[in-house]
Amino acid sequence: MENNKEHNHNHSHKNTKAVINRLSRAIGHLESVKRMVEEGRDCSEVLIQVSAVKSSINNIGKIILQDHIEHCIVDAVETGDDKVLQDLNSAIDKFIK
Repeated sequence: MENNKEHNHNHSHKNTKAVINRLSRAIGHLESVKRMVEEGRDCSEVLIQVSAVKSSINNIGKIILQDHIEHCIVDAVETGDDKVLQDLNSAIDKFIK
């Protein structure tokens, strides 16, 4: 959720455990989609499952963004760290593509 090479502050995020759990479920789901493809399952079924994985990943991203705003951005505003705000803008641009 955070890269200490870029941030000079240390703090915990309230949703870290939830994000890790959701990532584990998404990874398991994606592995099952891979097996579906390997087994030659119906393309429509595979596409539906791919869509479900994408939705899950997007929801994980929203949780990470919310935590980032509540913690990192608040800290950045308090300390006047403009780089964190620039990095957030860049990350949002990449996330919504």
